[in-house]
Amino acid sequence: MAHGSNTVPVRGLKLVTLLFALSPELLLPGAGVKLQDNGYDGLLVAINPQVPENLSLIANIKEMLTEASFYLFNATKRRVFFRTIQILIPATWTAHNYSKVKQESYEKVVEFCNASTHNHEAPNLQNQKCSLRSTWDVIADSSDFHQSFPMHGAELPPPPTFSLMQAGDKVICLVMDVSKKMAEADRLLRLQQAAELYLMQVVEVRTLVGIVTFDSKGEIRAQLQQVNSDDDRRQLASYLPASVSTEEDANTCAGVKRGFEVLEKRNGRADGSVMILVTSGADEHISNCLLSAVSSGVTIHSIALGSSAASKLEELSHLTGGLKFFIPDKSNPNRMTEAFYRISSGTGDIFQQSLQLESMYEIVPPQQQRTNPVTVDGAVGNDTVFQVTWQTSRPPEMAVLDPSGRKYNTSDFVVNLAFRTASLRVPGTAKHGRWTYTLNNTHPSPQALEVTVASRASSLAIYPATVEAFVERDSTHFPQPVIIYANVRKGLYPILNATVVATVEPEAGDPVVLQLLDNGAGADVIKNDGIYSRYFFSFPVSGRYSLTVRVRHSPSISTLAHSVPGSHAMYVPGYIANDNIHMNAPKQPGRRGMEVQWDFSRVSAGGSFSVQAVPAGPHPDMFPPCKITNLEAAKVEDDVILSWTAPGEDFDQGQATSYEIRMSKSLRRIRDDFDKAILVNTSELDPQQAGTRETFTFSPKLVTDELEPESDGEMQENHMVYVAMRTLDHSSLKSAVSNIALVSLSTPPSSAPALSRDYLVLKGVLIAVGLITIICLIIVAAHWTLNRKKRALKKENGSKLL
Repeated sequence: MAHGSNTVPVRGLKLVTLLFALSPELLLPGAGVKLQDNGYDGLLVAINPQVPENLSLIANIKEMLTEASFYLFNATKRRVFFRTIQILIPATWTAHNYSKVKQESYEKVVEFCNASTHNHEAPNLQNQKCSLRSTWDVIADSSDFHQSFPMHGAELPPPPTFSLMQAGDKVICLVMDVSKKMAEADRLLRLQQAAELYLMQVVEVRTLVGIVTFDSKGEIRAQLQQVNSDDDRRQLASYLPASVSTEEDANTCAGVKRGFEVLEKRNGRADGSVMILVTSGADEHISNCLLSAVSSGVTIHSIALGSSAASKLEELSHLTGGLKFFIPDKSNPNRMTEAFYRISSGTGDIFQQSLQLESMYEIVPPQQQRTNPVTVDGAVGNDTVFQVTWQTSRPPEMAVLDPSGRKYNTSDFVVNLAFRTASLRVPGTAKHGRWTYTLNNTHPSPQALEVTVASRASSLAIYPATVEAFVERDSTHFPQPVIIYANVRKGLYPILNATVVATVEPEAGDPVVLQLLDNGAGADVIKNDGIYSRYFFSFPVSGRYSLTVRVRHSPSISTLAHSVPGSHAMYVPGYIANDNIHMNAPKQPGRRGMEVQWDFSRVSAGGSFSVQAVPAGPHPDMFPPCKITNLEAAKVEDDVILSWTAPGEDFDQGQATSYEIRMSKSLRRIRDDFDKAILVNTSELDPQQAGTRETFTFSPKLVTDELEPESDGEMQENHMVYVAMRTLDHSSLKSAVSNIALVSLSTPPSSAPALSRDYLVLKGVLIAVGLITIICLIIVAAHWTLNRKKRALKKENGSKLL
């Protein structure tokens, strides 16, 4: 297809349209995208249910992704392309026979910049984050490219094959372990409390739900029933197991098989359905049903209870694209509830999802009370519920006070003594503002009291704030750290300056609390992008770890950031097309954020991960400071000012011991052989606490003379100097070398070389004049001698004649 210069804005418009339309759940981990024979299979494009029906959008998505596939193929030097793509159409759209994408040729070649075309002096994010490496050099290091080779021949790959799927009513089956082990550590009670709240609050209207239990065999307790009213919810909750069985064994595959039967009951197929699998059994035969689980097309979310749960359980979730959770026996009882809240219906409609605002757990002494606030912010308020759970036979006294002063008492709660739960559903739309709840333990002994507060969006016009917690990898080996992330957003926009706290609970030992940061340093990649992160490396034992994240936002210190509408991709300064470099327009700065009217709080379960090979007992320090990723250099008069964020003694925590700063005129030397670059004196520079902004000023004159031998031998008055650094801790462990900063240094011409040149010129002139004078004297002397000889000869001849 021929491309004129006017097509770029059109493509940009289509991209903006697509990004606005696609569901944010498109990028969930475990989406099932696989690379095979140079082609990516399983790419999923989901259209947000809030997008009005528009048939041209389907054609635009097809055309754009087809063109993107050919661009990707050319840019990666014939390595990868899109083979199969699924487009998920909202259930609210009318069913149509959507046309195929038209076949066109794509002759324009677009390439990523490589080592020969990359401008390593450009002051952009690419150079800062990638140590001045080109885009192609970075991409070539990815795992996909390590395992792929360019396709042979000159033929282009086939265009992508699109499959159009229309979302129907969501189908979910709860598959729960009721073996004897579920009686330990109140596992069944905690499951009953969490599952009841899930059915009564989290499950969306029109969802079909079935219930299965299993011990050594599976049992169907409820076939699929559609949720359309509170009565439907209560009826489903009545099918939850009331007690454990007498059997020790838990046959997970038997329960999964029964779950498939329930899911297939509606139309003979289970694909596209969801299964929530909860078990504490040490079943070593789960691998027997892995193949059938993958081929079923069902997404299986797993919740492992206690340290004895089968190690293969998470593999079911990993292979089917589901989430996985681990609930330690000694953890906060609300962790089970938080896991159920994280398992959304998968429709992508954030306006229909129940958002967890509060999760409180405390052991309250007898005859004492606890009072806590919770904010119902302006974006939520519909279907608001306060749920209280307890551990003894007697419920506490409960009271809830709304912002206007109206009080709800214990009599306003719906109490379930069997499951030890009580819930208050606020009628209509809950008033926005500060609510207060009070619990009074009337039992003669201490007991654990838990409160969960949840609500849905109050209006389709305002996106509610959301948080998604996750980890960098599912498993790690000591001493490799895990990076914890929390994506805090309000619709398309990141929320800045929020207080984000992660709680990590191991199988044994105390929980570890970390504050996540969005400062662009340490584990955090981009500053102020709404993704908060931190290294986690305090591993007390090997095994599973559970993650929960809490977010607090105060309008007095926080702002809602505004990015350029439509795109959340990193800014790309330019591209290469047909061997020509084309620069993109400069990146537009984000507009000043709007002030949020109400503060808010959110809670999100981040799933689980595992850690292996943690040594028992004390071990030597094996955690170096983290790499500095935001080193900047600026020349002010005759000095160079460096600035960066301080790393820690261990990764991004604590206080390091010293810095090592080096500089060079050679990029290759400082990047590939840092130890041989020129050392800058940092004897008076002491590292500050991790996260502190550091500055250091030095005079380049002190090292300029040492830098001269690295130059190319020509007399230069301006030259680029590259600066990098690393950090040392008390055990002399060294961080990786930082990003490379560059600064232009000028060497003013001195008077001595100028006089030397004048002298040389004068000397040359004098020598030339002297030579000319000598030549003239020789000529004159020769001429005089010749004339003398002639006169003597004439005189002699005249004497002879006489």
